[in-house]
Amino acid sequence: MTVLRTRFAPTPSGFLHEGNAFSFVLTWLAARHFGGKIHLRIDDLDQTRCRPEYVEDIFRSLDWLGLDWDSGPQGVDDFLKTFPNNIS
Repeated sequence: MTVLRTRFAPTPSGFLHEGNAFSFVLTWLAARHFGGKIHLRIDDLDQTRCRPEYVEDIFRSLDWLGLDWDSGPQGVDDFLKTFPNNIS
């Protein structure tokens, strides 16, 4: 049996918006309905616009939406331990 694998991939170059929330909720619903796994991958390729407050907003928003994930950073500190040079 193949396990559905999907992801949340927000970019910390601005605050999240309703479109992000809609996408995250649909992804979460599909993964949980089909017994899938969700990976949080914070795309931080645009390092000139990445800010700590945007990373914090990602985790606050996912928490507010009540969404969980199975792999990837579990919070701001976890993200910063893994990618310490990516946020200015």
